[in-house]
Amino acid sequence: MRYDAGRAVPRKGCRNQCRIAMGDSMSKASGGVSPECIGAQEASHVVEPRYLMQFILITSMFFAWGLAANMTDTLLSAFKRILSLSDFQSTFVQYAFFGAYFCFAIPAALLVKKYSYKTGILVGLGMYIAGAFAFYPASLSMRYESFLAALYVLAAGLSILETTANPFIYSLGSAETATRRLNLAQIFNPVGAITGALLSKFFILSSLHHADARTRAGLDLMTLHDMQRVELAGVMGPYVGVALTLLLIWLAIALRGTPSEAKSGIAERLDFTASVRRLLMSKRYVSAVLVQFLYAGAQVGVWSFTIRYVMNRLELNEAGAATYYTAALVLFFVSRFVCTWLMDKIRAETLLGALASLAVILCIITSSSQGKLGVTALIGVSGCMSLMFPTIYGIGLTGLGSDTKLGGAGLVMAIVGGGCNGDPGLGF
Repeated sequence: MRYDAGRAVPRKGCRNQCRIAMGDSMSKASGGVSPECIGAQEASHVVEPRYLMQFILITSMFFAWGLAANMTDTLLSAFKRILSLSDFQSTFVQYAFFGAYFCFAIPAALLVKKYSYKTGILVGLGMYIAGAFAFYPASLSMRYESFLAALYVLAAGLSILETTANPFIYSLGSAETATRRLNLAQIFNPVGAITGALLSKFFILSSLHHADARTRAGLDLMTLHDMQRVELAGVMGPYVGVALTLLLIWLAIALRGTPSEAKSGIAERLDFTASVRRLLMSKRYVSAVLVQFLYAGAQVGVWSFTIRYVMNRLELNEAGAATYYTAALVLFFVSRFVCTWLMDKIRAETLLGALASLAVILCIITSSSQGKLGVTALIGVSGCMSLMFPTIYGIGLTGLGSDTKLGGAGLVMAIVGGGCNGDPGLGF
């Protein structure tokens, strides 16, 4: 059997033997199948049947953090108007969000390594829920800092979830199909992103008063506070609703138990220093962390300012511009399906390089064009980004063995690039 483009390709004779084995189970022909052929059959499944329930359980978490991440992107526009912030001040939303990702990734990996995947999922989801509920007291205080604190707790939970779920999905089956499996699981991430964008448009952005910063500066204090109270309640509502829904999921996971595979981390010995040393010696892994850092900055920069770019180019308000943002997320979702299919035919590295090059061209068009051409090019960038995170992640984890969990934490920590590499420069 040979391996090509991230998939197993059995020899011709083995393929014939597999065909006989699968088609003649009544006569027990499968008993003559070689171990090589059995391995090829297993590797041909992106998700092996024995892991299907585990896969479904964990991919629901991908939906959850896609929802939160894209609701967060719209908070920049919302807080900018509600509290009359500058573009730079509004980017503190991303500092809080991605700072938590950086701080909690390694503790999450150590937690999972010492206990289990279930522990990581429950702790992460619990912090996500707590942070979302904290939007309620934050809306009562009407202080920007309170919202940032709530968002930090929420994002800490997301960091733990990502650090837990990505390597778990990676481990559920053959290493040859791991990158495709990650891309398949991450399809649920843009579904959550689209849901988050719609919630933001119809509940958060639609609740914003049309008064701009200059008009608000001329209002008396009581009138301004009444206006802000209504707007901040619109911000709070979707987060509390999401928290209530996720609380039910948390209870279901806690009460139903976990798959046996999720407990494999219990017996692993903690050797943090040796693991870090081995990871730093891997050129592939170190390169993947650097690329992930740069990609996260690019993605956050593109999505955080899509609404404001469309408002500027097409002279629309926040709610109108959010339609184009939703279109970008839909393209991201569709493109991920297409890319997952193409990975069965094209090497992941080749596909990644081609779409990255196309994204650069579209960014040049976006920055140099006016009107709908620039907006269309900007939406096209989202289509190019669709495969990047899971593909970089999968390539980076290749061959790490027992260091996979800690290696996954490093790749999640690289997401901090979204906070310090993307928004501040664009904010200025």
